[in-house]
Amino acid sequence: MPPFLFWSFALLMLVFGLAVVLNRNPVASALSLVVCFLGLAALFMSLNAFFVGVIQVLVYAGAVMVLFLFIIMLLDLRAEKLRKINWPATAGGIAVALVFLAQVLSVIGQFEPARKPFPALAAGPIDDVRGIGMRLFESFNLPFQIIGVLVLVATIGVVVLSKRELR
Repeated sequence: MPPFLFWSFALLMLVFGLAVVLNRNPVASALSLVVCFLGLAALFMSLNAFFVGVIQVLVYAGAVMVLFLFIIMLLDLRAEKLRKINWPATAGGIAVALVFLAQVLSVIGQFEPARKPFPALAAGPIDDVRGIGMRLFESFNLPFQIIGVLVLVATIGVVVLSKRELR
């Protein structure tokens, strides 16, 4: 991938990631998260992780976000009302974020492998989809099934909680 495309997708993810946090409308925030997922999928594709990129689009940007939007609309969430900004808390949060950024940059600067380029990926006839599928359904079948049941229970719980009482 040309560096221009990498930086474009990285900037796209950062801008829409900020939009997820800063939007007061939950539907607009969820749709911004979809764009973040699409940018992430493009970055996975640039790393030749085609299976992970396609799954990112199908599962996260598709199914999970449809479920989130369904729950948001089912609960009938309204946009948050504007309130005054707590300036001392905001300044403290920015200060903590800057200290954290300085710490991360310091650690990265002292980490020797971070200065070296990545070695080239080994090319070969690797069947990603079959290998991941066999690993998922042989070694991790129980956790996979448990997650499916948890998502089902959470969806049923939202429907029950959002049910309006008849008067």
